[in-house]
Amino acid sequence: MCRLFGLHAGTAMVAATFWLIDAPDSLAAQSHRNPDGAGVGAFGTGGRPTVRKQPIAAWQDTQFASAAQDLRGTTFVAHVRYASTGAHTMANTHPFAQDGRLFAHNGVVQGLPQLDRRLAELGAAGLAGGETDSERVFALITAETRRRGGDLAGGIRAAVGWVSERLPVYALNLVLTTGTDLWALRYPATHELYVLDRPAGGTGAGGGLDATSHRIHARSAHLAQVPAVIIASEKMDDDPGWRLLDPGELLHVRPDLTVESSAPFPPVPRHLLRLAELDPATAASQHPKATPAA
Repeated sequence: MCRLFGLHAGTAMVAATFWLIDAPDSLAAQSHRNPDGAGVGAFGTGGRPTVRKQPIAAWQDTQFASAAQDLRGTTFVAHVRYASTGAHTMANTHPFAQDGRLFAHNGVVQGLPQLDRRLAELGAAGLAGGETDSERVFALITAETRRRGGDLAGGIRAAVGWVSERLPVYALNLVLTTGTDLWALRYPATHELYVLDRPAGGTGAGGGLDATSHRIHARSAHLAQVPAVIIASEKMDDDPGWRLLDPGELLHVRPDLTVESSAPFPPVPRHLLRLAELDPATAASQHPKATPAA
């Protein structure tokens, strides 16, 4: 399945390095399904986003994702893609940028023609330049936020609520960042999503961040002196502070690193998809270890 990572360092400008396919099950072992894309984004000086991403169309096309990506910012989002919809193109690779925000998603939302009609009704048909369900969900959040005069909380609630009520959903986990805030949603219980409210130096020996998930490796020496809130698809180190978000839990991390939690959605979408209802390629993309379909 796709891997999500988000980091908020408050108002501090910190340096971080990412290796997007550095993991225990290295891509050298071709028994594992090849990721279809990887990307990382950060909000740096002046609140301007920087995005580095690349589709991965073959085993040999992994130089970008296996190289160290150095970024500096207050908020970060990283994503490793296992495609459920859309080709191996830059337009389909996360994170996506709209209206000064960055977005990455893990899951499957079907009923895209209906979603496209809704975007057209809202005058937002041109927001999604690719083929993915992920970018369309982001476009709906953007459109609903615009309708509310920039109220992002209201935009997320309206967009995800509309999707939950009307479209077949397998999973809709997301990380959305601005230069000052971070939002994360686990919805419903299909895939895990964790949060770590990390003090400066962590809870161990007082060092910087050096955390590795199934795909994403993140390191920041600055976090030895700076607190942060981290979002990840799985626990990335042995810090006892990791907490699994509840199904339907929406987190908002403010500039002062205050973490607000709400549950604005029903426990499960009206049309919850089961794994057996997905086509084989889509089902393979949602496997916890992203192994090929039989």
